[in-house]
Amino acid sequence: MQEKRWSVEIVIDEHEGQTRSEARLQSGAATKLTGVGLARLNPADSDVPEIGDELATARALADLAHQLIEATAADIENITRKPPHLKA
Repeated sequence: MQEKRWSVEIVIDEHEGQTRSEARLQSGAATKLTGVGLARLNPADSDVPEIGDELATARALADLAHQLIEATAADIENITRKPPHLKA
């Protein structure tokens, strides 16, 4: 089997105390998926930007994973004409 490479680009920005992360999957297929994650600083907490980046990115990756499972399920159903039984 020929090796395939997929990549995920993470883009993080901050605006008005909120960190937003996008996880953009590039698989070479026509379908492009982008997961989004948000994090905000609790006013009672110390401002440590790296923590917001980590949390927003973890949430973006979780969103991307969910979308990928949903896309896979839809593809299976289109081929088999039966609802798939996938576990996350």
